[in-house]
Amino acid sequence: MDSSEQQLAEEDAAIALLRWYADMGVDEAVAAAPADLRSWGAKPSPPRSPAAAPTKASTPVFKPSAVALQADEAVAAAQKISAGCDSFEALEAAVKAFEGCPLKAGARNTVFADGAPSADLLVIGEAPGRDEDRIGKPFVGRAGQLLGRMLAAIGRDRAQNTLISNVIYWRPPGNRTPSQTETAICRPFVDRLIELTAPKAVLLAGGAPMQALLGVTGIMRARGVWREIETASGARYPALPIFHPAFLLRQPANKRLAWADLLALQKRLMED
Repeated sequence: MDSSEQQLAEEDAAIALLRWYADMGVDEAVAAAPADLRSWGAKPSPPRSPAAAPTKASTPVFKPSAVALQADEAVAAAQKISAGCDSFEALEAAVKAFEGCPLKAGARNTVFADGAPSADLLVIGEAPGRDEDRIGKPFVGRAGQLLGRMLAAIGRDRAQNTLISNVIYWRPPGNRTPSQTETAICRPFVDRLIELTAPKAVLLAGGAPMQALLGVTGIMRARGVWREIETASGARYPALPIFHPAFLLRQPANKRLAWADLLALQKRLMED
């Protein structure tokens, strides 16, 4: 292989790697400057004499304080905007217009909620996936279809007596787990949604919304145990953690536990 053929082969390999990164959801660089992967593991060059030492480069420096400040500003903006919403429709419009969450830049749609805003049951999941991002509604993929069957088993339907939403309104790249910062930015809108709809019960589908809204970890231990969500205004609402439908698709043996949780939810909803 001559030098030109070798160069073309290296370029093809680099393009293939970049495409793989894009498919996996990698959409940003984390270093201040690009690096040559071929130089990794290479022995460092011998030090130059003091006379030949180069001056210090003016490479941009990562400043955590600046990032934290931007996040704080986004959270404060979300708090102010959500507090000014006096209806479900106003809150939905505010979320769709909000530009403070960096996830929005890489998402196709804002996935706010679907169902009946006047319902006494609010289901909250983690974040939109590929299908949800494409369609613009929560829980529409395989996991959403299973959720629909689970709710139907206790007489619930999103078109009539259930409202479904998430703790994150934009799809994370590659369906990764949302960061704490991203969750904190969206939290004021989630709180306001709960306050405006005032559900009789909140069903938390999976460990992510349970941790985000209750500060509790370990879905295997915490599922099926009633707790309370406290919003920023101090209002409290009963919440029941349950396995995420996607988990049940992978671990169908746990459907018996999910059925017990659904029966507990049905009982709570039927109480006066």
